[in-house]
Amino acid sequence: MTGHRRARVAEEMREQIAKLVARELKDPRIGFVTVTRVEVTADFGHAKAYVSVLGDDKQKRETLAALQRAQGFVRREVGRRMRMRVLPEVQFVYDKGIDATDRIARLLDEVRSRDDERGED
Repeated sequence: MTGHRRARVAEEMREQIAKLVARELKDPRIGFVTVTRVEVTADFGHAKAYVSVLGDDKQKRETLAALQRAQGFVRREVGRRMRMRVLPEVQFVYDKGIDATDRIARLLDEVRSRDDERGED
């Protein structure tokens, strides 16, 4: 039961953090961000918000730095909106899995285009 509750809380946190990032964080260094998932510890004391950022490495670093600076605001707002007894410390983490997925998709596209050039199925 606890794992199910934790998963529900994590998903609700993901939605709330995504809304905050998209609508309320006005830092110009924050680029196009997607909150891919949130992991919450069993005691709800800590939460890792995994994000993907559109842009080059410099934009990714700047966005992550700006998100780290907004941690306190995000924590307060998530706690207020979700009415949580324990306010988890929120840490933003770059989701490297998205890069791997993009790389695989590009490689598959290259293979398909080579096959098309050769007339193979």
